[in-house]
Amino acid sequence: MPTKKISVLLVDDSAVVRQVLLAILADTPDIHVMGAASDPIFAMDKLTREWPDVIVLDVEMPRMDGITFLKKIMSERPTPVVICSSLTQKGAETSLQALAAGAVEIITKPTTGLKNFLIESAAELVTAIRAAANSNVRNLGKRSVSPAPLAPASKLSADAILPAANGHAMAQTTERIVAIGTSTGGTQALEAVLTALPRVCPGMVIVQHMPEKFTASFAERLNSVCEIEVREARNNDRILPGLALIAPGGKHLMVTRSGAYYHAQVIDGPLVNRHRPSVDVLFRSVAKFAGKNATGIIMTGMGDDGARGLKEMLEAGAATVAQDEASCVVFGMPKEAIKLNAAQRVMALEDIHRAILHK
Repeated sequence: MPTKKISVLLVDDSAVVRQVLLAILADTPDIHVMGAASDPIFAMDKLTREWPDVIVLDVEMPRMDGITFLKKIMSERPTPVVICSSLTQKGAETSLQALAAGAVEIITKPTTGLKNFLIESAAELVTAIRAAANSNVRNLGKRSVSPAPLAPASKLSADAILPAANGHAMAQTTERIVAIGTSTGGTQALEAVLTALPRVCPGMVIVQHMPEKFTASFAERLNSVCEIEVREARNNDRILPGLALIAPGGKHLMVTRSGAYYHAQVIDGPLVNRHRPSVDVLFRSVAKFAGKNATGIIMTGMGDDGARGLKEMLEAGAATVAQDEASCVVFGMPKEAIKLNAAQRVMALEDIHRAILHK
């Protein structure tokens, strides 16, 4: 029995964009473009006759902007939406608005050289559409945000950044840290977890797969709604109770130890598991330098980044947790960790803050 194709609706006021996207997706066997519309009003007319699996949506359009249309869709009939817009290039705020409104992925297109860019980014767009089609959009709609995948690249492991743990972790101390890794659906999941924490809690280091320049705004937004302090990590920041440090987009985040204290290390390096920052890189560093003084948590996301790192944390004596399938937007990263027997506990999103407070 043939696999059902992913039905896609394109909504963009640029005839060139619609033409190029149609051509790209026509060559993709598992995707069917059910239609294209030049603005949300025309799109709504098409939706009265047929509903797609995924909507690819621009932001700047006549008669109704994409963010307003996205909010309308998510309130009436939650549907996976991939934002494809040049406006998201101009500032993270528009991107965060789209993610907060329920977009699953964001593809940022340039204002010039558009046709060549779209052709060169065909693989990224197709990956985003497939991820969106497989997402649990009802979980996404409950809260707020999500990132775009990085372009395909050779799949390096954490070995490219840091050797595996070899017993250097300190014996148990009063300094405890929590490492969290997440991807698609993670921004709203992180908001749910961090807003549930009291001001007094262990220090946290977080990798959220997110493009460069997005993470600072994301951290600022979380800081405005959380009791704890949340900010983008800087090199040599001390990891303190009541503080959550988020890896900057385009940089790897690691943990090092100086005496009995833990510090953040922000470095360049190759993509690991096709990501920078990589969850595996963070988790390996925590396994190596914190060991049993740490808790590792892997949450919603596509792919397997973090699964092996969580296993290394467990073997080093850390407590480990994976988010359960029912509360994930994409049950990819937690599923792979569970398959490796890397997670001591599998928990619903609403309970994960307890794992941070009580090892």
